[in-house]
Amino acid sequence: MGHKVHPKSYRIGTTVTWPSRWFARDKAYIENTRQDLLIRDFFKKQLKDAGLSNVFIERMRGALIVTLATAKPGLVIGHQGTGIEDLKKKFLRQFFPGKKVQFQLNVSEVAKASLEATVVAQQVIADIERRMPFRRVLKMAIERVKKAGAQGVKIAVSGRLNGAEIARREWLAWGKIPLSNLRADIDYCQDFAHTMMGAIGVKIWIYRGDVFAKDRRDLYAPSTPRAPGGRRPEMGGRPHGDRRPHMGGRDDRRHERPER
Repeated sequence: MGHKVHPKSYRIGTTVTWPSRWFARDKAYIENTRQDLLIRDFFKKQLKDAGLSNVFIERMRGALIVTLATAKPGLVIGHQGTGIEDLKKKFLRQFFPGKKVQFQLNVSEVAKASLEATVVAQQVIADIERRMPFRRVLKMAIERVKKAGAQGVKIAVSGRLNGAEIARREWLAWGKIPLSNLRADIDYCQDFAHTMMGAIGVKIWIYRGDVFAKDRRDLYAPSTPRAPGGRRPEMGGRPHGDRRPHMGGRDDRRHERPER
């Protein structure tokens, strides 16, 4: 039997970072987690046509900072900033009615939209909902990802494809997708296309290359203090290179001379 693991959660701390950054205990943790899910759903619905890639949330002492990574920042900001101001008012009205909250909304542009699995999935879903043939949609999406510089891509769809009576699963792939390699930068997304024939599931894997230790951001680096020699302390507290035997225990028997 296969054991499927989410590619992003599998690589947290190595090639991807946490989308939510805050600390809470007990009931506050439950409430913040629930609110984070609702916040992401809110922006996903409001910015359906803006190519929203990710929503980063930070909380600190009564302040809330939300950063939207989108492929079309001009559509979010609007003319002279009217779009983002209206979005702020809708957000505060829904989540903090009648409360004074220090809220900051930032917008960042995605460098290469065709390398973001979320943006590619939105394009595939829009084409499927327009009743385009699914094979043509998958081939067009793979060509866009290839031209953007990806090293591998896989797209899978499942459901009543092209209005068929029996649901099935189809997929197309190009290049390689090393799912078991931790340093592989793999972006993943799954979503649904709502059609007249029912829901059609869409899954996308995009392999963008390897991320080595020297290329990682400081945010991913472990916080363990280093020893004076430049290496982290070994297990058991012994410095690196110390080959002296332990006093007592099984190690003593290796240094005893056999009796004749």
